[in-house]
Amino acid sequence: MPELPEIFCRAREMNEYLTGRTIASVEVKQPKCLNVPVETFMEGLRGNTLGPTTYHGKWLLTELTQGHLLVNLGMGGELLLVDHDVMPEKWRVRIDFCDGKTFAVNFWWFGSTHYVAPGALAQHQQSAKLGPNALDLTADQFQAILAGRRGRIKSFLLDQSNLAGIGNAYIHDILFRAGIHPSRSISTLGDRERHELFLSIRTEFERSIEKGAAQYELNLLGGRGEFGVADLLVGYREGKPCPTCAAEILKVKTGSTTSYICPKCQVL
Repeated sequence: MPELPEIFCRAREMNEYLTGRTIASVEVKQPKCLNVPVETFMEGLRGNTLGPTTYHGKWLLTELTQGHLLVNLGMGGELLLVDHDVMPEKWRVRIDFCDGKTFAVNFWWFGSTHYVAPGALAQHQQSAKLGPNALDLTADQFQAILAGRRGRIKSFLLDQSNLAGIGNAYIHDILFRAGIHPSRSISTLGDRERHELFLSIRTEFERSIEKGAAQYELNLLGGRGEFGVADLLVGYREGKPCPTCAAEILKVKTGSTTSYICPKCQVL
């Protein structure tokens, strides 16, 4: 599933390769991924020129001449810029540009491609309910978000209404780097631990972004990112030695989820 680094990189690529292109036509294979009827979606997009793309959590938001195009890859998928006559085998929505290129949208499960009319972006419930992007916060803002909170820190970080962009792929190394057990209660974390957690989120996301994000995701031109298994610290490395103390990495149950931890570096 794409998380903040992958979405950040896709937004960066869309700004580089899609901005300024004008939409000639639209075709939809999977109407259930839309937020409006097919004809409304197609008519809303046709003739628009694409402006800058930003992101909020796992949503990509592209400004149009009139309104916005929003894409969420759900559990994963591909956004590809291809020639009109070289379409990928699988796609859900195709947006043909006037210059002969096509933006092909595909996703595996639970993806969305939405059109939002001019002035209505604030009313788009799925993106409006999200918390701030994890990389947009200052240290003080992060401290303020945690202030007075209770419950397990891992559950809090994975709740997109608190903080947008952190998922199961990166959470293990984020908590390990900060030296925090995923089942720790937020109320037990001191100021220093909270600051280390803030720095850890930034470090883990930035090191992935620098490599073009995860290897299992394709970029807009069909290439792969370079952040892979070898870059993980403890995540999905059960039985391997901790990179800090060499203790055996454990896979443990944390509430309704599974976590990978070092039992010596992340004491509950």
